Amino acid sequence: MVIRMEIRKIIEIDEDKCNGCGLCIPNCPEGALQVIDGKARLISDLFCDGLGACIGQCPQEAIRVIEKEAEPYSESKVMENIVKRGKNTIVAHLRHLKEHNEMELFDEAIRYLKANNQENPLSDEEAGKVLEDAPDSRDRLPCGCPGTVVMNLREKEAENKSGASAFASEKKTVAANAGLKVKNMDSEPEKIEKNLKQKTDRKSRLGQWPVQITLVPSNAPYLRNARLLIAADCVPFAYAGFHEDMLDGKILLVGCPKLDDSEFYLKKITEILRQNDLKSITVAHMEVPCCFGMLGIVRQALKDSGKDIPVEEITIGIKGNVIT
Repeated sequence: MVIRMEIRKIIEIDEDKCNGCGLCIPNCPEGALQVIDGKARLISDLFCDGLGACIGQCPQEAIRVIEKEAEPYSESKVMENIVKRGKNTIVAHLRHLKEHNEMELFDEAIRYLKANNQENPLSDEEAGKVLEDAPDSRDRLPCGCPGTVVMNLREKEAENKSGASAFASEKKTVAANAGLKVKNMDSEPEKIEKNLKQKTDRKSRLGQWPVQITLVPSNAPYLRNARLLIAADCVPFAYAGFHEDMLDGKILLVGCPKLDDSEFYLKKITEILRQNDLKSITVAHMEVPCCFGMLGIVRQALKDSGKDIPVEEITIGIKGNVIT
């Protein structure tokens, strides 16, 4: 039998870092991981969906998601394995798929249960608690990590309307103070913008361009003696005080440890560290498991560069709160 292989995302375990603690295993409902001979092992490519739910649970940072040639993930094979492990494991797996917006795989799992006369233990009410307003397949994003869960983080609709009304009133007041007629407020946008800026006293703290890790030259002059902020690219959107609280006085590098080429990032950041006498490094990432990879990249780059630079970690919640 010829096994068809494909290039896809799959986890890789660094055996030198792994201490066999097993904390990753409960977070893999597919049953792809086992501790064998004192090390966590991927027992089959077929069972690994490449979503990386196990990454954030590894205290040794021994797990990462890579792209390589592997056997295609098989939901039917996974379900065959999961059903044997009982109701709780089935529930955990179905939740796992919904929380990652993998609705096609979720539907396939449900079809497997029906075809094999197995009850779906995840009720409609419970599924709603797992993911409110779950998107249909047309709205699903290409990345399956927890960072793609669709959530409405805005205030209640009534509060939004109240806020919008207050903002509109504020604009009219500012326009009036600028000597403009409210009717023609949109006809002189520059004056309005100027007055709004004066009133809010907001300004960008960005000190350089470009900011994307791929585009920043490793020998850029602004990197010398810099305080470096390496941010996962969702952080500035989630944390409202990004410019004032994190970016002020720092040089910014942004990237996504999940979707971008982490091997390239490791090499690039290593070169930046080697070529520049940095004062400090701050790593800001989201709370979702796949985002912790940025911290791992920076720590490995420090090791490879031979530099001793203080590193601060900031974790941002998906609701914009600072966790650590």
